[in-house]
Amino acid sequence: MMPHAEPEPSRPLWSWIRSSPGTHIWLLIIAVTSVVVVIAPDHLDHVLLHRNSSNIHELTRHPLRALLSSAFWIENPASLALYAVLFELFHAPVERWLGTLRWLVIIATAHITATLVSQKLVLMAIQDHRAPRSMVHVVDIGVSYGLAAAAGVLTYRLPGPWRWLYLAGVVAFFGIPLFSGGTFTDLGHAIALAVGLLAWPLTWHPQPTRVSRET
Repeated sequence: MMPHAEPEPSRPLWSWIRSSPGTHIWLLIIAVTSVVVVIAPDHLDHVLLHRNSSNIHELTRHPLRALLSSAFWIENPASLALYAVLFELFHAPVERWLGTLRWLVIIATAHITATLVSQKLVLMAIQDHRAPRSMVHVVDIGVSYGLAAAAGVLTYRLPGPWRWLYLAGVVAFFGIPLFSGGTFTDLGHAIALAVGLLAWPLTWHPQPTRVSRET
């Protein structure tokens, strides 16, 4: 695991970015794809989102591409600022705490598991005539699954009673929609949250060795 550099007081913004590189590279790619959606001609934006979704159609034809590409798009580019805030609140602290490799393992596992399980249940619902055939082509973009997993594993970063209060909050946030007529996306969020919570063993030795840099 590559050591994270100590903050550089003279360059706080650059130091902040370097302390969680995976988070900020991911966010940069999402910003680029969001710009592409905004400037795309009419109807092309819908084509882009569908082709980069991890829905049943794309998973059947291009499973690896669908799982990977769906993690780099958001359906509404106007939400980019909100996602930037959420990435800084959840992804960046987890990556800085556990290191990039363990953070990436947790997020990738949650994204893949939540996507495959939720889409499998959609397929079963279609086969049982409980969902329309059009759900095969539904837009399923998984950026929020990674956020749910990060929110889950961050539970173990908090001390004492704050941990249990935070845990109750995130379980309620993702659980209430699921048990009040939730969609497959709500199910995916709950699965991703569970993956984050089950990643507890990866938090046992969290702090990567830091090295200082002279300016």
